[in-house]
This record gives sequence, C-alpha cells and structure tokens, in this order.
Amino acid sequence: MKKLFTLLSFLFVMSAFAQKITMERGKFYVKGEQISTYETKQLLKSNYEASTLFKKGKTKEGVGGFLLGFGIAMVAGDAVVGLVSDTEYPSAMTYIGSTSIIASIPVLSGRTKKIKQAIDVYNNGLEPTLGYQNNSRLEMNVVANSNGYGLQIRF
Repeated sequence: MKKLFTLLSFLFVMSAFAQKITMERGKFYVKGEQISTYETKQLLKSNYEASTLFKKGKTKEGVGGFLLGFGIAMVAGDAVVGLVSDTEYPSAMTYIGSTSIIASIPVLSGRTKKIKQAIDVYNNGLEPTLGYQNNSRLEMNVVANSNGYGLQIRF
C-alpha cells in the first residue's frame, strides 16, 4: 500500500508539471498534443485570473465574429437586392453593414492578446500552486526512525 501511495504521489507530481499550455496558430497544445477549447477552459478554471482573461478573449471573438458576419450579410444582401430590382443601390442596409464591419475590427483585434495573456498567467501560476516559491525545490526523502520507515515530501 505504501509503495502504491508513493508511486501515485510521484505520478501526480509529474503529471502536474506537464500541464503547461502552448498556443500556436490559434490552437492549444499540452505536451505537443492538440486540445479543444473546452479542455483548455477546464484547465484554466484552476486559475481565476487566467479563466477570466480567457473568457473575455472568447467573448470578444464571438461578438466580433457576429458583427463581421452580420455586416457582410447586410452588404451582400443589399447588393443582391440592388442588382435584382430597380431600387436605389446603396441603401441603409449597406451603410449599417459597413458600419458593423468597421466596428468588428477593434473588437476582434484584442482577442488573441487576451487569450495569450490568459495562457501566460496560467503557465506562470503553475509553479507557485505546486509549491515552487522562492526557487525552492520539491524534495522526496525516505526517513527512518524508531517507528519504522516513511516518506517525507517537502514543497
């Protein structure tokens, strides 16, 4: 039983070190394997600040994408109506659509920065939550006294 506990605690510590998230071309990776946005969100839940930044980045992505899609649909719809019928082409739909497209640019511009910042906060926060404060190291020692042998873990 003691050997099993020692092995499990060692494996837990080793797996905790391997949870660093990297982001390349908009995709998230842990240990070189791609993970989904949902899995990334679940990993970031352990750090409140990182989770909040990630949610803000994803919200900006959703709102900006909606504004961009809405604007493109409005401009394209008005262009089709202008080509098919005898109405005046640049109507209010074109102006509303182009305003929506322009409004989406600043909304979408900050999303990647917030997501990268969230991942950096999470990765930097891994070490203090695992007991690495003031450059101290994790120590596992076997100790012996009059009561028997034991395992000592220092953080």
